[in-house]
Amino acid sequence: MKRSLLAVAAALSVALGGAIPAEAAAIPNFPRPKVFGTTFQKDPGHDFTKRISPRRDGILRGWITHVSRYEVEYEPIKWVRDKYTEGYFVGPPEGHVSAYASPVAKNVVFLSAFGCSPTSGGHMTVDKVGLGAKRCPRKILLTRAKKFTRPSLITVYRGQIVKVQEIYTP
Repeated sequence: MKRSLLAVAAALSVALGGAIPAEAAAIPNFPRPKVFGTTFQKDPGHDFTKRISPRRDGILRGWITHVSRYEVEYEPIKWVRDKYTEGYFVGPPEGHVSAYASPVAKNVVFLSAFGCSPTSGGHMTVDKVGLGAKRCPRKILLTRAKKFTRPSLITVYRGQIVKVQEIYTP
């Protein structure tokens, strides 16, 4: 008889007395925001007046702005239509406080729109919607995030970044 992953995780949690690591738990299926949404996503209840901290659990349309040894900083983005091109992504205006910081999970799922080359110059690897479809290692994610600011769907779960899916833009 086959057991689902959640059933095995629940049984393991009971056997360990409720002490199950975050990596072993299944990531919930959060609702995905519009990929090319034209407003910044809100985070009700988040206090930006205190130190920079993780976003609540869910998926944020954003980009990574800074990589440090223990965590990355990221901010929401929105799509701006343009008169001469299809458009482009922008972050919050200068001086607007809406940045978050979270550690990147050791087993983060990084789905690239440009292959697994550290320079982001590979071939396109996207799905029908224009989201990254090529799974790459954590090291490539961090290397690219240090060099490039790429629009992505960033999934936060239990205070950690557990999935980053790049959005293809020409």
